[in-house]
Amino acid sequence: MADKNGTSRGAGAAPTAATPAAIRNVVLIGPPGSGKTTLVEAILVASGVLPRAGCITDGSTVCDYDDAEIRQQRSVGVACASLAHDGVKVNLIDTPGYADFIGELRAGLRAADCALFVIAANEDVDDATTTLWQECSRVAMPRAVVVTKLDHARADFSASLAAARAAFGEKVLPLYLPDGNTGLIGLLADQPYDTTTAEQQRGALIEAIIEESEDESLLDRYLGGEQIDRAVLTADLERAVARGSFFPVVPVCSSTGVGIPELLEVITAGFPSPPEHLLPEVFSPDGVARTGLGCDPDGPLLAEVVRTTSDPYLGRVSLVRVFSGTIKSDSGIHVSGHYTGFFGEASGHSDHDEDDRVGALAFPLGRHQRPATAVMAGDICTIGRLSHAETGDTLSDTSEPLVCKPWAMPDPLLPVAVIPHAKTDEDKLAVGLARLAAEDPSLRIERNPETHQTVLWCMGEAHSGIVLDALANRYAVSVDTVPLRVALRETFSATAKGHGRHVKQSGGHGQYGVCHIIVEPMPQGAGFEFVDRVVGGAVPRQFIPSVEKGVRAQMERGLTGDGTGGYPVVDIRVTLVDGKAHSVDSSDFAFQMAGAAALRDAAAGGRVRLLEPIDDVAVLIPDELVGAVMGDLSARRARVVGTDKVGADRTCVKAEVPQTELIRYAVDLRSLTHGAGSFTRGFARYEPLPESAAAHALSTA
Repeated sequence: MADKNGTSRGAGAAPTAATPAAIRNVVLIGPPGSGKTTLVEAILVASGVLPRAGCITDGSTVCDYDDAEIRQQRSVGVACASLAHDGVKVNLIDTPGYADFIGELRAGLRAADCALFVIAANEDVDDATTTLWQECSRVAMPRAVVVTKLDHARADFSASLAAARAAFGEKVLPLYLPDGNTGLIGLLADQPYDTTTAEQQRGALIEAIIEESEDESLLDRYLGGEQIDRAVLTADLERAVARGSFFPVVPVCSSTGVGIPELLEVITAGFPSPPEHLLPEVFSPDGVARTGLGCDPDGPLLAEVVRTTSDPYLGRVSLVRVFSGTIKSDSGIHVSGHYTGFFGEASGHSDHDEDDRVGALAFPLGRHQRPATAVMAGDICTIGRLSHAETGDTLSDTSEPLVCKPWAMPDPLLPVAVIPHAKTDEDKLAVGLARLAAEDPSLRIERNPETHQTVLWCMGEAHSGIVLDALANRYAVSVDTVPLRVALRETFSATAKGHGRHVKQSGGHGQYGVCHIIVEPMPQGAGFEFVDRVVGGAVPRQFIPSVEKGVRAQMERGLTGDGTGGYPVVDIRVTLVDGKAHSVDSSDFAFQMAGAAALRDAAAGGRVRLLEPIDDVAVLIPDELVGAVMGDLSARRARVVGTDKVGADRTCVKAEVPQTELIRYAVDLRSLTHGAGSFTRGFARYEPLPESAAAHALSTA
């Protein structure tokens, strides 16, 4: 294990570490209501950072990380608070529990080297938490389990322990047992136990630790009746926890402080330091892998912006994890966005690659800042007023620009269409949305050129609520949510003839153009074809392109309703067969109008049909939910095309689903699967819209 040395502590000053080995970066993960933020406060009180729970020096609460959280009464963003214990600086990274804020949680995972999974003694382990455990398992992140709320009326530690082992695996075992609400029983202590349960748990713990030991003779000695020295067991336990192969359980009561010292011991003695954790993949701006970097304060600078927020008093504040080198106050740095050329799909901010200067450097305590002059590799800090940095950007030396491969982010799949209350607010809305999207990689802004709607693609309803709250309170833009319009298409179902006539006389100047066309449907994806079959000069050669131009313009406007607005027309062949012109009054404009009128006339016979976009959808769910999900998809007019087994207990259901049926699927699937399901979607093709759905689509065109 790393040496623990060189820290200072105190309620007023931020703790510091002399070396990266004296730092622990710990992310807290758990469902809503599990007590993560309360646990952070209890740890800060126990370590002397706070005088009492819920209070910093000025009386504000440590959990009030930003104004939105105060209004929402729940955590909505990642936040950090640091403390010192037994010579080690601990950065606690609190994350939201609600699934809508998975982007914030993933940012917290990126900044951390180990994780505390927090579950309440009065609740079960939900599927979303189990999924996150498996995600951490795939990268061998060291973990421990904290069972909170021991003083709850329905608390049942034994049941919570059994649920955690069922969800997380057999290597999840308690180091302590609760002794009523007054203290804990240490299972590795050299003392007799007065309950059979404690003896059994102690035996299971020792056997599990011995299985993880590098000393192959230890098991035989133990089975032979030898009492294994506690120091040997503790050393093997710490090594197993640090490499992510054993996961201790610690019961905690945040309100009384029971279990907090024991938890701090697990964090400082069992969890690995930053030098023991792999750095993210690093590249030069042109995509060449940069190797040889480590957690060295004297190495090249490499840091990443975990979260960027706008504070009403401090301006833009960036929460930053330093991986290599040292950031110094008022020093020059390089800011790199993500590059699409070697990361695959576009992500992050590829529009900037420029130098900047470090503003106010500080160690965070929730929303409060404790000034710093330098921050070394392995630590977490905030930087004020970085002009160009956004969430997920890389900070490096100006002499050697670098960029980290971005962390994995799920696609936002809940669309919310908005319009500003006032026309004059359109510019402010655009500015506010651009700022919010830069801060939050899980938010995507779309300005649909076909439906002319501004669409917020969010992770869920709570996420969209936070975005709307920020627009109103940070950017003074009030918006209304409106029904989302799906971009349909129109086409002809059968051959039709159309007659277009534009004849007007006004002020001695005339407009004259007449044309006859035949419209034929073409195969899907064939596009548009214009054919000239005029004979005898009925339409002068110079006006034939005008007819085509008018037809194309009408195709873009659509043919539904009154013929002036609707959905784009696709996959047709228009043949100009006849027409009339006037030697004086015919013009380009007159034949454009005639061409548009001819297409509308051809559609008047009811030969137009609507096409709807179909998406390929893949839904990943636990096996026991396959029937319920397939039934729900069938109700959405989906065509199930197959299923694939994924792992031991999950199934991927593949289906083709109309986009109009997917508008709220992100919310509905979460409700149907209790957070255990996820899905991806991608455009497949257009198909005819059933008549029952077409009437509604026409009414909203």
